[in-house]
Amino acid sequence: MPESMQEIMNPGTAHHDPEFPDAPAEWSRETAHGAARADQVELTDDHWTVIRALQHFFADRDSPNVRELHDALDERFHAKGGLKYLYGIFPGGPVAQGCRFAGLQAPASAVDKSFGSVQ
Repeated sequence: MPESMQEIMNPGTAHHDPEFPDAPAEWSRETAHGAARADQVELTDDHWTVIRALQHFFADRDSPNVRELHDALDERFHAKGGLKYLYGIFPGGPVAQGCRFAGLQAPASAVDKSFGSVQ
């Protein structure tokens, strides 16, 4: 059974990466690499683990808010340092930049231009 509009409109063209079962249909590792290159970030195994976690988080929720997502990421990566660790590998923010790399729409308040930017 088709899982997305892309699969309905173009049957047989969807190729899901088995290591990223919750990835959006239009996402690929290549798109993540392109977004990372644009931000001058080299993706490591740690980045891929966070990307996978973000995709899984979004697969279970319709429209998560930024606070809920921050708390979930902090808890999931607590053993490595939580949000401090995540901001270290995602200088543009683990929610905003992480979602961009994961092919996800970040919650509206993830990037608030009125407060400036870390990049």
